[in-house]
Amino acid sequence: MNPKIQRVLFSIALLVWAAVLIYFYASGRIVKYLAPDFRPLVMAGGLGLGVVGLFNLLTATQEASCGHDHGPDDAHDHESMDVHPLAAFLILLLPLGLGVSWTKDAFSLGSLTRKGLMDTPADASSLIMGALPPLTKELIEKQHPKNADGYHTFGLMELFFSAGDPEMRELVGGMQVETEGRVIQDPDAVVPNQRRLYRLFITCCAADSRAIPIIVRFKGEVPQVEDNTWMKLAGTMRYPDEGEGNVPVLEVDTAAEAPPPAEESFMRSNF
Repeated sequence: MNPKIQRVLFSIALLVWAAVLIYFYASGRIVKYLAPDFRPLVMAGGLGLGVVGLFNLLTATQEASCGHDHGPDDAHDHESMDVHPLAAFLILLLPLGLGVSWTKDAFSLGSLTRKGLMDTPADASSLIMGALPPLTKELIEKQHPKNADGYHTFGLMELFFSAGDPEMRELVGGMQVETEGRVIQDPDAVVPNQRRLYRLFITCCAADSRAIPIIVRFKGEVPQVEDNTWMKLAGTMRYPDEGEGNVPVLEVDTAAEAPPPAEESFMRSNF
């Protein structure tokens, strides 16, 4: 392939990558993939690629010295590749284009299962925080004030981890609580009205995210909503031992759809 055309192709590839990074940042889709501290790096990287790509494109037709002398029989060049340039161009852009167009910016049930949707608090013991000061029911109620309907507001992750602490189970068990998260089908449901309510724990990016779930059992009819719908649920908290240790179960009294948060992160509300 003509070296000048080859340079133009690779310059276009850089510009496309730059455009995708800037698009994800500007459109807000980046919040589904990265924690806040890492997002400016995406914008900076996109702008940097754009500058390099534009410079290479504008100078693609210019002749330049390779920086050293060639002998009379030395006809080598510095732009030949083991892969055909057009094939390399497609390798750079085709997966990127398919990924951008096909992704739903969300995890499937299978992906969530691999990320811990079916785990119990015992399975996630490595994530549980260190020893806490002695707790009392009065202190918990003070830290989690009642809403207008008389339910104590809890973060879903706090309810999940409380199942691994006998003291917390004793104090929170039987309490009227309200929490929110994404509702999804439960492949291991023991009763028809059982679902999983989960949130994602994200350290830096979607690749290291972990689903933190609790079991929810509706006393009445199960709301007819799509999987991964954000809902606010209120009911009674229980910690039955169902063969895998004590598991957090919310017996739901009321359920309502909730607006999705700006980002999928434990930083949205109290842990």
